Parts: sequence; C-alpha cells; structure tokens
Amino acid sequence: MTRASLQLPTVVMDDPLDASLIAPIGPLQGAAAVARGVARLFRRNQIWVAPEIALPNGRRADLMGIDARGAIVIVEIKVSRADLLGDSKWPEYLDHCDRFYWGLPPTLEAALVEGPAFLPETTGLIVADAYDAEIIRSAATRPLSPARRKSETARLACLALRRLNLIHDPAPPDERD
Repeated sequence: MTRASLQLPTVVMDDPLDASLIAPIGPLQGAAAVARGVARLFRRNQIWVAPEIALPNGRRADLMGIDARGAIVIVEIKVSRADLLGDSKWPEYLDHCDRFYWGLPPTLEAALVEGPAFLPETTGLIVADAYDAEIIRSAATRPLSPARRKSETARLACLALRRLNLIHDPAPPDERD
C-alpha cells in the first residue's frame, strides 16, 4: 500500500527525539519549568499536551495539546520581558488552535500581556513554575473549522505516537533522519 492509499496525514519529520523531552536532568529552570507546571495543571483538567510541536506554517508551538472534548490548545511560553515583547509572530499560532494561552513564570510581569497587542480578549494567561500553574485569565474559545480540527488532531496524534514509539524502541541508524 502506498501512503496515498492509506490516507495518512503528513507528519513533520524535523522532530528530533530530544532526551530533555523525556527525562530532564537536574532542577528545571526557565521555559522547561513553566512547561512542566502548565502540563501538570492541564493533566489535572484532562488536557494532554506535548512540547515543541512544529506547525504546518513553519512555526513551533511550545506546548500543544487536546482536551477531553477534542479542542486544540496551544501555550506560548515566555520567560523574559525581551522575548515576550520582541515576539511578533505568535498570532500565526491562532489558526491552529481553539484556545491560545501565554505561559509565564511568576517572576515575569503578567500585566505585560494585558496590552491590546496581546489580544487579551482572545488569549489566556497561565502563570507557572516547575511544580504547578494557575490560569489567571481564561482563553476565549475560537472554534477551528472541522477540516482544520481533523488535520491538527491527526497531525498531533501521529507526532505523539511517533515520539512514544521512539522512546520505547529507538530507531536503528539506517532509519534515522
């Protein structure tokens, strides 16, 4: 059977299996700490996320996941004022999710994402450390079209299963990218 006859979704293969995604060594800091706290909060709320997800438009979501009802969630993590204020590409994530959140550490001023450039009426805000997180502002739900939802869900599922498979059975040298 060919790929076309199976109708498999296209999976971006530039997703290296980074050991830090599996078992970080030492205390978590920066974006990794925020990602863990957000993931713990989401897990308690039946939202399952994966880190560093390449999007079809060439962007890379810090966390992307799906909730129990099938809604797609993206979290963009910022740990410094300069990084937050200097990012003008984040609106390109909005076409790939139902809800978008900013993930910030407690040390970064949450008021920074209240300005109109950060679309506070649309985007949510989560403050997190390595141990937990809290939703400060809920994200508005902007439903994806059924075709986009199907595409994003299939792509996310294939990538998550690929990562899981490579954790359990690393690819031999002749199969590596």
